Amino acid sequence: MTLTIEDEIKILADKYANNLKNKVDSRIIEMKADNNAHHLIYNILGVSEKEGELIDIYQNKGRFLYKYAGSFLEEATKFCFKKAFPESGSLRIPNTQGAKPKTFEIDCLTEDKNAIEIKWRDATTDGDHIAKEHTRIKAIQGAGYIPVRVMFYYPNREQARKVQQILATLYQGVGGEYHAGDEAWHYVKKVTKINLKGILEKIADERTKSL
Repeated sequence: MTLTIEDEIKILADKYANNLKNKVDSRIIEMKADNNAHHLIYNILGVSEKEGELIDIYQNKGRFLYKYAGSFLEEATKFCFKKAFPESGSLRIPNTQGAKPKTFEIDCLTEDKNAIEIKWRDATTDGDHIAKEHTRIKAIQGAGYIPVRVMFYYPNREQARKVQQILATLYQGVGGEYHAGDEAWHYVKKVTKINLKGILEKIADERTKSL
């Protein structure tokens, strides 16, 4: 039986959910043997022993969740482009604009030469990030491709939003495309003819009922 794109994304979601659970469970077991002497400072700052333990656990869980959430959404997006453009895929190109890094990765290069960078979100406030992204964009353009950025969740903090505004200008300045927030979901649907957000909302609705 041929799997639909929805079936494939559900299977992918299962894989990431199981991997996340196993990683978190393993870390919690490891943490039982941790030295919690630092809780002394928590206590001084008005945080109880129990609350301090929970904070440490959720800090670790949050790190894993953020990583797995991003990887899942990026891979699910690649599924959509692969469905629409069977010959598409990831590609590394040389950095023709500087010494470091030696290469840049294109998340998804489509048959119409769109070099798509997929981000679930980007909350960086680092100025070096802008310089590196500018170099990456110029290298992609020099390789004969059109740089396209697809970022599904726009950052909340003002400084991070300013960085994204600069990146949008950089993309547009070289004839590329920048799609963020609702516009990113619309772009994927328009180009691939797949309603990725609709599929994810359906999966989320089914799973939250059992939580």
